[in-house]
Amino acid sequence: MPRRSTTRLRLLALLLSLVPVLGLAAPRELLQLFVTEPFLELHTGPGRGYPVTQVVARGEAVDVLFRRTEWFKVRTERGVEGWAAERSLLSTVLADGSPFKFDRGDRQGFQSHRWEGGILTGDYAGATLVEGYLARSLTDNLKLELHAGQFLGNLSNGYVADLGLNHVFMPEWRFSPFVTLGTGVERTEPKATLVTPLNQNYQTAYAGAGARYYLTRRFFLRAEYRHHTVFTKSDANEVKQEWKIGFAFFY
Repeated sequence: MPRRSTTRLRLLALLLSLVPVLGLAAPRELLQLFVTEPFLELHTGPGRGYPVTQVVARGEAVDVLFRRTEWFKVRTERGVEGWAAERSLLSTVLADGSPFKFDRGDRQGFQSHRWEGGILTGDYAGATLVEGYLARSLTDNLKLELHAGQFLGNLSNGYVADLGLNHVFMPEWRFSPFVTLGTGVERTEPKATLVTPLNQNYQTAYAGAGARYYLTRRFFLRAEYRHHTVFTKSDANEVKQEWKIGFAFFY
């Protein structure tokens, strides 16, 4: 096998080996909180419009099941489930007596969060590009990202999908630059002429740089440049440049 093909396959295998990080390797232990106020109200749903049907007394514990925006679904010691507002949980404590802290959709959340996603648009080798992405934070600085999009050009349309790593410099800054590296696939669909054209699938590799800018709550801007190498069947690979900008959010 040619050396170039072997290198591409090794890079692809390395990145794909990180995909399981996106899932849960094992069931996680539930977070237990203790009520310090006279009582904690539990609603039937995640909103003020839902009625309060349960009250947890001071000193009792609840297990946090999951979060939806500004509400937490919890389970009491008696097995009763309900929804508590995040402002109510700010006064709870952990088993060691330390205050319960969580991401409230602010600058601290922008620095440290588990997931982020967004929609971007721009230019892909002269064609109009629209894509979405989802990222899983491995650390505050390092993220595993999956991008998928469609490009529309004068001579051809197509689809792109990329999997790669993103390293963020100074994630605590409102304006934080990053670099990215990865691999992917491109499907090109030439527009019909007198002869029916053939669709083409190519493997790609990319390197790029960009920046994030925090706006408010859970939203931020993202702008990025990428240099793509498209591995064609001929000896001369094709180079494509990509520019894009868009809105993203974290949670």
